[in-house]
Amino acid sequence: MLRYLAATPEQLSAARACTPHIAHMAYRIGADDLLLCAPLPDTLRGGLLMLSDCEAPPVRHSDFLCRQLLCECLRRNYAGIVLDFENAPTDDRIALVQVLDGMVPLYHRQLFVPELWAPYAPHSTILICTALSGGSLHQRFAQAVEQFPPHRLALDGQRLMMDFPLPCPDGQGVPLSIDALRRRARGRSVFFSEDLCARYFTYRIGCDTHFVLFDDADTLQRKTELAASLGIQTAFFMLPEVTDLLESLSPEA
Repeated sequence: MLRYLAATPEQLSAARACTPHIAHMAYRIGADDLLLCAPLPDTLRGGLLMLSDCEAPPVRHSDFLCRQLLCECLRRNYAGIVLDFENAPTDDRIALVQVLDGMVPLYHRQLFVPELWAPYAPHSTILICTALSGGSLHQRFAQAVEQFPPHRLALDGQRLMMDFPLPCPDGQGVPLSIDALRRRARGRSVFFSEDLCARYFTYRIGCDTHFVLFDDADTLQRKTELAASLGIQTAFFMLPEVTDLLESLSPEA
């Protein structure tokens, strides 16, 4: 399976030590539809362009922004574009995605979009999140493969590290850092969920019970193997989420 590491310019050295396959988290949408880029080495070539729309203004001229994105892909020899769009679709973003979906293949590049954006990008690769807190991961992947051909799917390998107070009717847990997870897990019995393909443990504070669900190198490897068995051949992992797992997530692992 082809595994990309999403890394900022500051994390580039650590990412390069692990893999040549990097999604560069250096790009965002600026005012007047300008493509903004954090400093990258002039000689950098290869990988993917990762575009964030965090706190970005509305896009008024999609064609203009798309041309800048494609020019950067050609200049840096990027294999494609990953849209790191976290908010709900809006008219301006939909228009941008639709234009990119039509233009990117013409330049023999690949466009990756979050699953929420699939209806607007019929020629693109759909990112399926691996962080599941309920249900069955196998069923989740199988349903995705029924909806899209496997070559149009890739894993968004989000590392699960969540603390859920019990009961938790809304299913919303508290995200944990790697250090916080280690502190909570110290000295506790840890179990594996076949359905979620994740590890878990419980602990108590006074009268309150907490359920902690998390990924480690083994569970992320199992998730990629499960996806590969269904024909999905690309996965993304993000720094610094997997800083302590880089060796295990290398392409040779």
